[in-house]
Amino acid sequence: MEFRVLSYFLTVAKEENISKAAEALHITQPTLSRQLSELEEELGVQLLNRGKRKTTLTDAGLLLRKRAEEITSLTEKTKREFRQSDAIVNGDIYIGCGETNAMHRMALTAKKLQTDYPHIRYHLFSAKADDVTERLDKGLLDFGLLIEPANIRKYHSFELPDTDFWGLLMRRDSSLCCKTRITPHDLWDIPLLISQQSLDTHELYHWLQKEQGELNIISTYNLIFNASLMVEAGLGYALCLDKLVHTGPDSLLRFRPLQPQLPAHVYLIWKKQQLFSKAAALFLDKLKEQIDIHLRN
Repeated sequence: MEFRVLSYFLTVAKEENISKAAEALHITQPTLSRQLSELEEELGVQLLNRGKRKTTLTDAGLLLRKRAEEITSLTEKTKREFRQSDAIVNGDIYIGCGETNAMHRMALTAKKLQTDYPHIRYHLFSAKADDVTERLDKGLLDFGLLIEPANIRKYHSFELPDTDFWGLLMRRDSSLCCKTRITPHDLWDIPLLISQQSLDTHELYHWLQKEQGELNIISTYNLIFNASLMVEAGLGYALCLDKLVHTGPDSLLRFRPLQPQLPAHVYLIWKKQQLFSKAAALFLDKLKEQIDIHLRN
């Protein structure tokens, strides 16, 4: 399987038309069709549904597109690492992260480096923990920023001195808005939006003193912004971490912390035996330096 042919395949998937893809690739349509047929023969599966006006992907084609995109990303990442100058620290840093205010510390570290190393570029991938670790394992990320109870045992890691706290996001006209703290009993009968990741853990249910089936969970979410729009529309209340949604005087939303407090610690992780680029190694050193300064103060 040649990288060139995978690039051809991705172009066809994007254009949804072999003639348009051939034009974009500056090759003839028969040549492109032959390359795709040989790829299908090599893999032993049909990748494309060839229509008169539109070419779509089969289930096998959808899987290959995902893998081809990962291969392409890793190839480009590797090329950029080898193009780095010995005299100038430049290059790309890839960070996968869940939604957490601890990302602010990462941003401050990047800002500290920017003055002395303006040629470093950052690529952020925001997703739940499983998606972050999958890309980390495949070499597509340098670092992952995960919120407990994510599984970090198989990685090098250290805890950031930033703790998120769980709370309840609600409309400002909600009857619960008059409370300064939210207790488990407050949540037993109201419509809840809960993050998909928290569904797989027992810590939140231990705090709630209820099992999942005993709660009125009307929706799950991956990223809080879209869930906040559902809360704003009056659909329900979102259990989420603090400092992620604007709840100022001009907002329709308010956030109330849980009582007893339910903290969520944040960890930076990377693969064991990881070979960092110069830029990524420098970033890690600078982050640790900034944390040491913070702890001493």
